Amino acid sequence: MEILGLSLALLALFVSFGFMVGVLFGFFGMGGSFLITPTLLLLEYPASVAIGSGLAFYFGTSVIAVLKHYDVGQVDYKLGAILFVVLSIGIELGSRLVFGLEALGIANLVTGVAYVVLLAGIGALFLRRAYNLEDDDDDGDDDANDDEIPAIGQKIQSYTVPPMITLASGGRASVWTIGGAGGSVGLISGLIGVGGGFIRMPAIYYLIGTPLTAAVGTSLFAGLFSGAFGTFTYGMSGSVDLTVVSLLLVGSALGARIGSAATTMVDEDDVIVYFGLMMLFASGGIALSELANWLGTGALDMLSVFLLVGSSFFVALMILYKVFQSAGSGEPDAQTAPDGGR
Repeated sequence: MEILGLSLALLALFVSFGFMVGVLFGFFGMGGSFLITPTLLLLEYPASVAIGSGLAFYFGTSVIAVLKHYDVGQVDYKLGAILFVVLSIGIELGSRLVFGLEALGIANLVTGVAYVVLLAGIGALFLRRAYNLEDDDDDGDDDANDDEIPAIGQKIQSYTVPPMITLASGGRASVWTIGGAGGSVGLISGLIGVGGGFIRMPAIYYLIGTPLTAAVGTSLFAGLFSGAFGTFTYGMSGSVDLTVVSLLLVGSALGARIGSAATTMVDEDDVIVYFGLMMLFASGGIALSELANWLGTGALDMLSVFLLVGSSFFVALMILYKVFQSAGSGEPDAQTAPDGGR
């Protein structure tokens, strides 16, 4: 039996997957297209459709998040506007590159390899950050705070190459730094089909040098427009599956509200660890998928799906567990998570 051209199993999968991604989106402040696109690739959707649908899903979920961040003043609008311009240029170049790679028959391979490298690198970066924060706590460093600008961000900000702009957080950054970081993220977003939150937020945090809460809010603000631009670019070529996107958004609508509520109940150190581990497991899952395609074996393909989707479900369940635990104990709100407890 099929509904909307999909089997009941796929309908249930997309709605439940959307719910899980919604929880992660509400908690981490990222649209989840970094999970949607590779999952659609594993389900044998064409690369352009997987990428376009991932961007469309990101745009839909971002609208809610930007409104929440607007209410609590965690958006640097000047920085976000500049990022939107350079992100759009990068996405356009990336999308053109994808269609060129599809003509050569290597789009799926390039997309998969790019995911493996990026997810593993970002996961390792966040776990290293969590380890350093733990060392600071052990040393009794009262000045250590997740919301501080990382050392690399402070170092980059020390190079004053005009023109410079003043950030809402009080620091200053070169337009060249912003352009380079934003353009690179946009190119990657257009190439691998993500809204770019999982690379844009770390880029704003580590390279441009803003506090973590401001990085998340500004990332979502810039991503809202770049996601719309990317969706339009792929939609014009018929590369957005509206049925799949709609089902995902139905599930994510509820999940995002739960994830947002959880940001006041989970310690920030745990957030960084959860996110880093999720990135590493997702990287391993995609790597196994590429290996399965190369070896022509279905066993590795199933294991890759388990790692990619299973690790995300596990993290989402951990977040839900913290919510129910906190609600059951009647404890007051804990530290806010990176999205500033929207």
